[in-house]
Amino acid sequence: MPTQNTVAFVALGCAKNLVDSEKMLGQLAEAGCALTNDESDADTIVINTCGFLEASRTEAIACIREAVAQKTTGRCKRVVVAGCLVQRDKQSLLDAVDGIDALVGVNNRDDIVRAVIAKKSGESGTRDLYLGDYHPYVQLDFTRLRLTPRHYAYLRISEGCNQKCTFCTIPSIRGPMHCKPPNIVMAEARELVGDGAVEISLIGQDTTSYGQEFGEDYTLAHLLRELNTVDGLEWLRLMYVYPSIFTDAMIDAIAECDRVVKYIDIPLQHINDRMLKAMHRRVTRRETETLLSKLRERIPGVHIRTTLIAGFPGETDEEFRELVDFVEAFRFDALGVFPYSLEAETPSGRMQNQIDDKIKTERVDTLMTVQQQVAFDRADEMVGQTMTVLVDAPSSDGVAAARHGGQAPMVDSVTWVQDPDISAGSFVEVRCTARSDYDLVAVPTRVSLPVL
Repeated sequence: MPTQNTVAFVALGCAKNLVDSEKMLGQLAEAGCALTNDESDADTIVINTCGFLEASRTEAIACIREAVAQKTTGRCKRVVVAGCLVQRDKQSLLDAVDGIDALVGVNNRDDIVRAVIAKKSGESGTRDLYLGDYHPYVQLDFTRLRLTPRHYAYLRISEGCNQKCTFCTIPSIRGPMHCKPPNIVMAEARELVGDGAVEISLIGQDTTSYGQEFGEDYTLAHLLRELNTVDGLEWLRLMYVYPSIFTDAMIDAIAECDRVVKYIDIPLQHINDRMLKAMHRRVTRRETETLLSKLRERIPGVHIRTTLIAGFPGETDEEFRELVDFVEAFRFDALGVFPYSLEAETPSGRMQNQIDDKIKTERVDTLMTVQQQVAFDRADEMVGQTMTVLVDAPSSDGVAAARHGGQAPMVDSVTWVQDPDISAGSFVEVRCTARSDYDLVAVPTRVSLPVL
C-alpha cells in the first residue's frame, strides 16, 4: 500500500446510497487514504452511482466521464466506479465509458479499499472487478464518515425488496429483502447518537416489512419502541413505508412513542385500482383510503408525504383525473411526482400503450400545480402556531435554516428562523409568522439551548 493515496469521492443517489458512500469513506479513511473534495488534486476518484432511473444513469455516466478526463488534466491515475449502476450494467459499463479502472458492485462495497489501492500486473488495460453475488445478509454500516451534518443521520434497517413492483429495478439491483438484526440496528443507532446525531431517519426500500425474517415476534413496531429508548436520540423519523403492510401495531407505536416524529413518508404511486394492479402495488384504492384515514385519526398532528407516478403505461385521461381529484381532496402535507421512466428490463417496460413523454410532462405539471395550492394553504394554516424546530444551518445573515417535525431533511420545505445567534443542532421553540412560497418563516419564542 502506498504511503498516501489521495481520494476524491462523488456520492450520487438516494439516502440508501448515501449510507453506502459514508461507509466506503470510513473504510478509505481507516486504510490511511487522504480524502479531498478537489478532484484535480486526487490520485484516485471514486464515483458511487445510482442506476434506478434513466435520468440517474445519465447523471452518473456524465460524472464518470468527467472523472476520466481528470487523468489527462489533473494528477488522477485511477477511476473507481461503485454502486447501483455497476450492479445493474456490470462489465458492459467498461464498454460504455473508456478509462474506468475498477468496478465495485453494491454487494462488494467492502472491497472499496482493495479497488482503490489495487495495482494489477499484466496486460495494459486490465481492470479490477468486484462483482459478487447477492449477500445473504445486510452489510453493516458501523464506523461511517458521515456526509450529513453532525446532528442528523440515516440508519438503514434493511436491504433489497420483495415487493416486485412492475416499474422498479431495485430487486434486480439490490436483490431480495434482508433485515438487519434488531441488536445491530440498536448498536448503529447508539453509535450515530454518540457521534452527535439527535435525529435519525430509518430507511430501507420497504421499511414496513422490517422483521419478516424474524417472524411475528419482532416487527417494525417492536423496533420503533426499542429505538424510542435510546438516550440522546430526540427525533426518530420513518421513511419509505409500504402501504399494503402498515399494521395497527405500527400505527400505535408511532402514536405512542414520544421520540418518533409524527411524520410518514408513504409512496402511493397511484390511486386508481387498475393502475395499482398494473403496478403490482398489492393494495386497492379503498384500502389506501382506509389506511390514510387511520393515520390521521390515530396519530394526532401527523404529517403525510407521498410520491406518485404520472404517465404509467396505459394510464387513461379518466384514470389520471381520478388521481388529480384524489390529491386535491386528501391534501397531503408534501408530495412529489415523477414521470414514468421506461426501464426495458422491467415488466412495465414491456407493456403496450406507453405514454408519450409530452403527455407525461403535462400530467406531472398538472399534479404539481394542484399540490402547490394545497401546500400553500397548509403552510398558511401554520402561521401563528408555535412549534419546535431543529436548526440545520447556522445563520449567516440573521436567518437560519431549520425544520419542524413535519419537514424531513433534503426532501421537504424548511422553516427560516430569524435569529442571528442560534446554532446547528439546536432545538428551538418558534412561532410561525409567515409563509414564503413552500417554506415557513418563524421567530424564537425563547432563548435557544444548543444540544451539541
